[in-house]
Amino acid sequence: MSIIYGKRVRLRGAERSDLEQFIKWVNDPEVTAGLTLFLPMSSVDEEKWFEAAMKRPQEEKPLVIDMKDGENWRLIGNSSYFDFDWIARAAEVGIMIGDKTVWNQGYGTEVMSLLLRHGFETLNLNRVYLRVYADNKRAIRTYEKVGFVHEGRMRQSVYKHGAYNDVLYMSVLHEEWDARKKEI
Repeated sequence: MSIIYGKRVRLRGAERSDLEQFIKWVNDPEVTAGLTLFLPMSSVDEEKWFEAAMKRPQEEKPLVIDMKDGENWRLIGNSSYFDFDWIARAAEVGIMIGDKTVWNQGYGTEVMSLLLRHGFETLNLNRVYLRVYADNKRAIRTYEKVGFVHEGRMRQSVYKHGAYNDVLYMSVLHEEWDARKKEI
């Protein structure tokens, strides 16, 4: 797969050299507050995850998020598509902006826009969906900005940090994304 470029970010294939930074992020409680991770991850765990990820089909391999930093690129997160249903042409998308110094600066919005373009124009998906914790207001706003629609709520379906939380389902259909593209 080619590198996917946006205005301020790019999505590229994950490399073993990225793992050291990933380990820091997946062990940071602020970063993982909105993720399904809840136990500490070792470098061995992350290495096993990477080895398994590299055996997946190309469309399911993780994409690293780099931001333009002067003349260079700086790693700020990762993302991926998974749980493909090729009959319904649907897949789930996930994103982690691990670099907290760039939170609330629109990088997540740009990345999700790129991922939708990739999903609809390259992977020929008809439906892209995600799950998000109901208390993750920042992520929900990002998803709504790029066109995700609320589909449903799974009440108290996750237990994390001593409390139950609802999980929201959101999606974008290819026809909705096409309509939004024409408006921009």
